[in-house]
Amino acid sequence: MASNDSRRVSDLDTLKAFGHPLRMRLYRALYIARRATASQLAEQVDEQVSLVSYHLRKLADHGLIEAAEGQGTDGRERWWQPASKGLNFHDEDFSDAPEKVATHAAVGRLSFDQHIELYRRFLDAHQAWQPEWRSASFASEYLARLTAEELAGLGREMHELIDRYEAAGRAREEAGDTEGRENVALHLYGFPFRT
Repeated sequence: MASNDSRRVSDLDTLKAFGHPLRMRLYRALYIARRATASQLAEQVDEQVSLVSYHLRKLADHGLIEAAEGQGTDGRERWWQPASKGLNFHDEDFSDAPEKVATHAAVGRLSFDQHIELYRRFLDAHQAWQPEWRSASFASEYLARLTAEELAGLGREMHELIDRYEAAGRAREEAGDTEGRENVALHLYGFPFRT
C-alpha cells in the first residue's frame, strides 16, 4: 500500500465512486489480498473480468486504489493495491447539502448491508469451521450510557487496538507464519439511540 495512513474521503464524487456495491466488494477483496489482478478479483466476486477492470479503473480514478509496481512477470495484466491503509468517512464532511447527506447515508446503508451479508454467510457455514474458529468467533452487544466525547474516545481506543492486532498479524504472516490464518471481519458500530 502506498500510504500507511487511512484516507479520509471528504468529497462527494469520491464517495459516489466508492458507493457502488461491486466497487465496495472489490475494495474489500483487494484490501485483504493486498495486491491482485482484475482476473484474480473477478474470480473472488464472481463477475466478468472486463466489468471488474472497469470498476477497478473507477476506484483508481478517485485515488482509492493504485497500480502495484513490480508485480507480475509478463506485463500483460495489471496488478492493483489499495492506495492507503483504509478509508474513513465522517459525517461532518457530508452534512452541508441534502445530496451529500443522502449519498453519505446511502453508502453507509450499503456498507452495512454488505456487513450483514458477510456475517450471514458465516452463520450459514458456522458448523463447517473448525471448533477453534467457532469458539474464537464472537458477537456482542453492549449498551452503555456515555457522552459524545466518551463515545469518540472509546472509538479511538478500539481502532488503535484493532490496528495493533492487524499490524502484528500481517507482520507475522509476511515473516512466514501463515499456519492457521484466516480473514477475520470486525464490524464495530457505536451510535446513540433512544428507547
